[in-house]
Amino acid sequence: MNSTDYIRIVSLVSDTLVKAGSVFREDKKEAYIRAINAETNGNAKWVLETILENANKAEENHSPLCDDTGIPHLLLEVGKYKAISGHMLDAVRDGIAEGLRKLPGRPMGIMGNASERLDQSGGLNPDSAGVEPAPILIRQCEENVIRLHILMFGGGPAIRAKTYRVFHKHDTGVVLDEIVSWATESVAQLGCSPCTLAVGIGRSHFEAASLMLQAQADGRYDVQSDLEKEITQRVNEADIGPLGLHGKNSVLATFMKIGPQRASGVRIVCVRPCCCFEPRIAAVDLD
Repeated sequence: MNSTDYIRIVSLVSDTLVKAGSVFREDKKEAYIRAINAETNGNAKWVLETILENANKAEENHSPLCDDTGIPHLLLEVGKYKAISGHMLDAVRDGIAEGLRKLPGRPMGIMGNASERLDQSGGLNPDSAGVEPAPILIRQCEENVIRLHILMFGGGPAIRAKTYRVFHKHDTGVVLDEIVSWATESVAQLGCSPCTLAVGIGRSHFEAASLMLQAQADGRYDVQSDLEKEITQRVNEADIGPLGLHGKNSVLATFMKIGPQRASGVRIVCVRPCCCFEPRIAAVDLD
């Protein structure tokens, strides 16, 4: 990779991070409009309208959707005849740092050695780019491209998320019941609703969590499977509502990705109650 290509990738990644942190996708805007039109609870309707207004202003001003600007999580899709290099990954990391400074991201990186990072005694890094991205997840894609998805993960959903085993008893309904139970509890505790539920089901905790992230990259508010619709409907029946004020829209949609499964009595399930501003996501082709 020459210096011109390196600078181009840094710029693309930087702009994409700002977009992820400040812009609602069109299908999400439409989901909010549908929720507003269907809502009969006055307080809930006001919350939905205010969230959408905030999102439109953030997009207009290129400013963060939330003061918790999030931790960058990266999904890199690679076409069959494409190749990535360590130099390209360096450009991606530099683009993430530049984007965090431009957004700007909240300076919440912890400095110090392993122990100091755990107890926060190393202090805060004053540089927004001190918030290092999570390890990159790479998958092959059908298109002959190199495409980067940037997701900004906030702290509240991480606190309320859960990854655990479910004894399925050879019954899909048992797994769905557990997901609905976890989601209902976490949405009620999160506060920043309406949520988008991100669900991954795999053979290990790592696989379930990675599928949860992929579900956010692939999910659409206007295209929902029967299982996704059922989870959304059942959690909404709990009448939690936006900001816990009751109403029809505790959850706007569910994004679920089910991976390969093993012949055993358990399924490993990861559920993340994405807050009203998540998934904060944008994608860019790097080649």
